Amino acid sequence: MQKPPTKADLRKQLNEAVEHYVKAGGTIHKVPRGASGRTADKPGDQPLFASPKTPRTYVNEVVAAIEARRRSKPPLPASKPKGKSPREKWIYDDFGEPIRKVWVEE
Repeated sequence: MQKPPTKADLRKQLNEAVEHYVKAGGTIHKVPRGASGRTADKPGDQPLFASPKTPRTYVNEVVAAIEARRRSKPPLPASKPKGKSPREKWIYDDFGEPIRKVWVEE
C-alpha cells in the first residue's frame, strides 16, 4: 500500500514546478487577495476537488483473523479473593482515653 505524499513533499514538488516554469520563460502575475477563479454566472460548473477517489482497502479478513485469535485464547484463571488483613483497633476507657491497641481480623 502506497503512503500519500507528505505536506513537505508536496511543497517541494510545487516549488520545483514553479522554478522550472520560471526558468522556461514563464511569468508569475500577482493576484489580489480575495480574488476567485470561479465566476458568478456559473457557480457550480466545476467540482471543488477534481482528484479521483482512491479505492478503499478492505481489511475484513484481517479483522476476522484477529477476532478469531482473541476468542481462541483460554480465559485467565480467576484470582483468589484475598482475605481482609488484620487492622489496628484502639480500646478506650470510660473517659475516652486510649488504653491500648489490639489487632482485629474481620
